[in-house]
Amino acid sequence: MERFDTVIIGGGIGGLMCAYRLHEQNKDAKILILERGKRLDERNCPIITGKVKKCIKCPSCSIMEGMAGAGAFSDGKYNITTEYGGWLTNFMDRDVVLDYINQADDILIRFGACVERYHPNDELKVQCLQHDLHMQQGEVKHLGTDANYGTMLALIQDLETYITIRTMATVIDVDKDSHVVTYQTKKETVEVVGDKIVFAVGRIGNRMFESWCSKNKIELYNNQVDVGVRVELPYEVWQNFSKKIYEPKIYYKAGHYGDTTRMFCFNERGYVVTENSDGVLTVNGHSYKDKAKQSKNSNFALLCSTYFTEPFDQPVEYARSVASLANKISGGTVLVQRLGDLEAGRRSTVSRIKNSSVQPTLDAIPGDLSLCMPKRQLDNIVETLHALDKVAPGTANQDTLLYGVECKYYSARPKCKDFELDGTKGIYAIGDGAGFTRSLSQAAANGLIVGDLISKK
Repeated sequence: MERFDTVIIGGGIGGLMCAYRLHEQNKDAKILILERGKRLDERNCPIITGKVKKCIKCPSCSIMEGMAGAGAFSDGKYNITTEYGGWLTNFMDRDVVLDYINQADDILIRFGACVERYHPNDELKVQCLQHDLHMQQGEVKHLGTDANYGTMLALIQDLETYITIRTMATVIDVDKDSHVVTYQTKKETVEVVGDKIVFAVGRIGNRMFESWCSKNKIELYNNQVDVGVRVELPYEVWQNFSKKIYEPKIYYKAGHYGDTTRMFCFNERGYVVTENSDGVLTVNGHSYKDKAKQSKNSNFALLCSTYFTEPFDQPVEYARSVASLANKISGGTVLVQRLGDLEAGRRSTVSRIKNSSVQPTLDAIPGDLSLCMPKRQLDNIVETLHALDKVAPGTANQDTLLYGVECKYYSARPKCKDFELDGTKGIYAIGDGAGFTRSLSQAAANGLIVGDLISKK
């Protein structure tokens, strides 16, 4: 049986950074990355390449999984802050976390990432506060979907010269005691042994990881779940913010319920895209660095945060069920609705969308979001749009487009010490899939942190 010093499950940015640091600390270390998706240069979404208009649910979703993870085709925003983007500060001092975020940024720069940063803007923050809107601030880098792809490809090509990477390799079990990792390819079932194991499964692998933890009696703690929409409008509406800070991250405590609704994942002159998360279709957004590829619109996520208490302990399944209902109503895809139609209590139609001043960048089905989204979340979203309209007039226009459903579920967090899973020896978890992070920057930092922890041992 093949033996490795470390087996990393997942080839997203967290797993890549962990492998990079392990090799950096020990050039003779035998490291294996197992990724259930495709090689990065083989990840081609048929919607983006123009072969189809709607998601056909490929066996391996090129947007969500494969080498470089879901971040490969994201907007490539790199947040250099501890104010948002994850919960690593629950485990380490803020200064230490920020140092690791900067270390990861330095590595990405070596492989072609831009150096330009957007800086906080107190004038915009005060403008928001005057309307009870709370803008989170931090330094931000916009790598761009296209430039981010090139950076990640260069990093992976470098890693391949000194570690082993196997794609289309689905891990089906990890023996907690023997450290035997069993995975399947198209042709066979394979077993390998790792002295150390790192779960770096990302959001797409969170269900597998939670199932493994439950099977091995590792206690899990629920995180929040965010359910909402992707908003699309003319790029000029938020230009005052995006030109100064690129991404406005604003939250609002909607008055009627007192819930927190967040505006984030902003994409200037971007595109709305479909994601396939284990058969459930949701929406997201991205934008290009190359001006020739940019659209006339900007888009952002507007999601309502929900924290469940006992006895309910399945927040991820809750979000998936909401998105699944939207898939059913839309005939197997995602919905789009004009804000004016939603507030008038009517569904959007093909003709209303066609005559809208905002033309959609995603070929979604016109419909009625109120038939699939819980009233509480939808009320919060509408109220927040009108609050945002006070700092960016035009946000709550009749023709503003709302795509549904967008979900951000943050995996249940396992009980651990220094990211080593409780009751195990040498089995670690990192990143979004383990509920520790929710951004490229903190996932990358988490990979470096665990790489250092393993190296010291």
